[in-house]
Amino acid sequence: MALQVREDVLLAQLTTFGVGGAARWFAQATTEAEVADAVLWAQERQLPLFVLGGGSNLLVEDSGFPGLVLRMEIGGVEPLGAGRFEVGAGVVWDHFVTETVERGCAGVECLAGIPGSVGGTPVQNVGAYGQDVSETIEAVRVYDREQASFRWLQRSECRFRYRESRFNTEEPGRFIVVRVRFQLREHGSPELRYAELRKRFDGQTNPSLREVSAAVREIRRSKGMLLTEGDPDCHSAGSFFRNPVVAQERLQAIAAAAAVPVADVPHWPAGEGLLKLPAAWLLERAGFVKGFGEGPVGISRKHTLALVNRGGATFADVARFQQQIVERVHLVFGVELVREPVTLR
Repeated sequence: MALQVREDVLLAQLTTFGVGGAARWFAQATTEAEVADAVLWAQERQLPLFVLGGGSNLLVEDSGFPGLVLRMEIGGVEPLGAGRFEVGAGVVWDHFVTETVERGCAGVECLAGIPGSVGGTPVQNVGAYGQDVSETIEAVRVYDREQASFRWLQRSECRFRYRESRFNTEEPGRFIVVRVRFQLREHGSPELRYAELRKRFDGQTNPSLREVSAAVREIRRSKGMLLTEGDPDCHSAGSFFRNPVVAQERLQAIAAAAAVPVADVPHWPAGEGLLKLPAAWLLERAGFVKGFGEGPVGISRKHTLALVNRGGATFADVARFQQQIVERVHLVFGVELVREPVTLR
């Protein structure tokens, strides 16, 4: 079937935040051939191309996008045996997690409930509750726009880092993810690295993968990080700011700015001489507490790190509120916050 291209498709309705204008051109890809056709279609018209997955980590500008938006809908979860799976980029991530748990394969159970599609997970190196998706990725099948061909990139070629990869840093836009191969642990035990999970299962020996994934979803629901019908705190793009990394010697000044002992500043090692700070902690101590804000954009009532669309918000509203937070946190702590969601303009 030839690629079907539509005009002026509103993008706000295809994102979890729900802001932004229209795509001048829009198409859906259910096969690799349609991906290649879409790239060629855009090239022939000298148009920019953007690949849209689940829309959970995306902010669309009010002016929309002047090129072709290609929605990735390649499906299929294929068990390859011994804990290996090959999954289409358009598969809903949480559906894949559920299938792996039901098959007794460990490795992504703590990533349950994360919105979006499989194809977006290697790009952002999605992680939560003690797990990163890169720990289980064996290879990523991509369309290489420079070479005009499909190929597999092995895990080492993806150059995964904290919330980053080759796909969103060194060569953004070059590769379109169409399939991902995962290597999970067949008959494996769940991971309980995260303190909140360890506390939840304290005293319980050998919780099952199903119990752990259910607990993760419940934690996410309590923080407004699970897409739930009728919950206004779900109209967000998840964690809005990355946890910043600072030099170790900055810790004392940050504690002084927060008027707390150094020992009370939460942090984790992030390489030689570096520490990672929780962005949510910085926001709270800069005055941006849960429920903060009076306009169409505010802080979630359940999670400090989530900005939410309270109804009728525009991208401009989001940008103003973001700038207010960034400037205040920098003024108080001297720390630069970096936005997590991608901007489409």
